[in-house]
Amino acid sequence: MKMENARIAVIGLGYVGLPLAVEFGKHREVLGFDINQKRIEELKQGHDFTLEVDEASLKSATHLAYTCEIKNLADYNVYIVTVPTPIDESNAPDLTPLRKASAMLATVIKPGDLVIYESTVYPGATEEVCIPVIEQGSGLQYNKDFYAGYSPERINPGDKVNTLTKIKKITSGSTPEIAQFVDELYRSIITAGTHLASNIKVAEAAKVIENTQRDLNIAIINEFAKIFNILNIDTQEVLEAAGTKWNFLPFKPGLVGGHCISVDPYYLTYKAKEVGYQPEVILAGRRINDGMGQYTATQLVKAVSRKKIHIDEARVLVLGFTFKGDCPDVRNTKIIDMIKELESFNMNVDVFDPWAEPEEVEHEYGLKLETDLLEGVYDAIVLAVDHSDFKHWGEEKIRALGKEKHVLYDVKHVLAKHESDLRL
Repeated sequence: MKMENARIAVIGLGYVGLPLAVEFGKHREVLGFDINQKRIEELKQGHDFTLEVDEASLKSATHLAYTCEIKNLADYNVYIVTVPTPIDESNAPDLTPLRKASAMLATVIKPGDLVIYESTVYPGATEEVCIPVIEQGSGLQYNKDFYAGYSPERINPGDKVNTLTKIKKITSGSTPEIAQFVDELYRSIITAGTHLASNIKVAEAAKVIENTQRDLNIAIINEFAKIFNILNIDTQEVLEAAGTKWNFLPFKPGLVGGHCISVDPYYLTYKAKEVGYQPEVILAGRRINDGMGQYTATQLVKAVSRKKIHIDEARVLVLGFTFKGDCPDVRNTKIIDMIKELESFNMNVDVFDPWAEPEEVEHEYGLKLETDLLEGVYDAIVLAVDHSDFKHWGEEKIRALGKEKHVLYDVKHVLAKHESDLRL
């Protein structure tokens, strides 16, 4: 396939797929596909609810069209798959979206076509799971009739500095020639450059350890925080002191949610167990981070009790529900764990988040967000997410929401040390 003949269809227009489709759509003909018709209509009107792409950027992609009709994919020859790869209730990989996307492509793929996967998976998943689905559904033979590539996404939701084109891209292909083509394709839009991996498995493995390493780094800081809380030492002060050494890594304690860091390690451990290796350090880190919602709730309950505030039916306000600050993404937010734990103490919990989409929160978590806040009604207030809005509010406005006697718990260190009653 020649580069000038490449006609790209991006499958899945979420946090990963839309920015990719927009960048390619500035330079060449691209079709953005999503099964969600509401999403397609929204994009046609020039609005992205994820806030990853602004209206001006959407308009600048003059060669980008949108569809939810599978038949419209038949005219394209390079398919880039950016569907979610979540985990199930037992923390096992859920490859259902990938399998469905592959089965769909099997109905339109033609000899000579290329499928590039960007979804995070365990090493081997592309060729062991996805490709056989395409072969079975299309009757075509892998690396003879059609080809594959893997270029893992590195999108950081809400980050307006490290955007798609400014992040180096890992590329790979199912043959040396296809690998070169995939690399050249991405180099046409990625100003930060590319790194061509020797094969698809290497590229898959590189992606899955990126977030696993970060998960473990946060886990050790969370464990430090637990220890220092028992010793009555301020964790942030310790981190600032240790951070004066040039090679001390600047991680902070907190709730580890989202679609990547809290999910990807389970993909690697699943594959490790499948081949007979029992991972220890990775799963230990996961246990620590998965338990932080319950831990923060327990810390708040203890603080409320120390202030002689009646715990039963106490009113708690949680400020923030998204998995990170200044971002509307609520996927796999661990704040829900904190809320459930507080409710187990028979506390009444209200949640306010100006960034989260109320309909999505209610659909995914059965939780209604507050739209108006009254002053002087809460026994405890939790600063759970470091949105800029809350930083601008400051201590006075936040405390005004509480009763005369209340606890202000600053989980994300939004305020100065002396301005809150409790910090993680």
